[in-house]
Amino acid sequence: MNVLIIEDEFRAANQLQNMLAKCNFDYKLVEIIDTVEDAVQWFQTRQMPDLVFMDIQLADGLSFEIFQKVEVEVPIIFTTAFDQYAIQAFKVNSVDYLLKPIQQENLEKALKKFTKSNRSQQVETSVLKQLLHSIQLQTESKHTKKRSGLLVKEGAGFVQINIEDVLYAYSEDSITFGITETKRYIIDETIDQLFSSLDQDEFYRINRGQIVAKKAIQKIDPYFNHRVKLSLSNQRDLEFIVSRQKTSDFKAWLNQ
Repeated sequence: MNVLIIEDEFRAANQLQNMLAKCNFDYKLVEIIDTVEDAVQWFQTRQMPDLVFMDIQLADGLSFEIFQKVEVEVPIIFTTAFDQYAIQAFKVNSVDYLLKPIQQENLEKALKKFTKSNRSQQVETSVLKQLLHSIQLQTESKHTKKRSGLLVKEGAGFVQINIEDVLYAYSEDSITFGITETKRYIIDETIDQLFSSLDQDEFYRINRGQIVAKKAIQKIDPYFNHRVKLSLSNQRDLEFIVSRQKTSDFKAWLNQ
């Protein structure tokens, strides 16, 4: 049983592997892919696996975009931190979906469903393409509604800070942090959830674990492998590297 994982968060991919190892499921992991671009290339050049675990939101876009460029004739179990995406994906005849953080019990149920079903079952590509268009429209509409506040942890409780005060945010050890000019806050959201709620004219997700505000960018330098390195306000002991897949789009965003 050949399994392919399409997931842009290293920790999530590693966790899924560990959980699969605990299941009564005979499989071989053929590869882990983290972008739409690489997934399309993989499907175009390799033999189809027996099952795919596919995160809905990848580093360079929604995974549904894969189906616009290549035929994927294989059952898929979608994984996502976004309930609305998961429910929609489930309705278009995927084998199943798993909400993050994935629970061992739910993974085992999904695998049992897969083994009991017709393994030739595959996603309805035409419906997925319509779904992608619908989600893109919803996302564009959401971006017109600017979030003004952000609930963060302070001591044993929470306080609200202004979004306009956030210079950047990043994920570390499964914790999301937000940085202002004077302080680092813990944000009670995943990096996916945070980014989806931000005004994306002002904030950009430069890689799987970092979001930067346009106003915080002080300098941009070339970096190896066609990437760029950023210098930010109140940068602390961190590096900010724009992923290769996003460099062109990032430069276009800056020019808006």
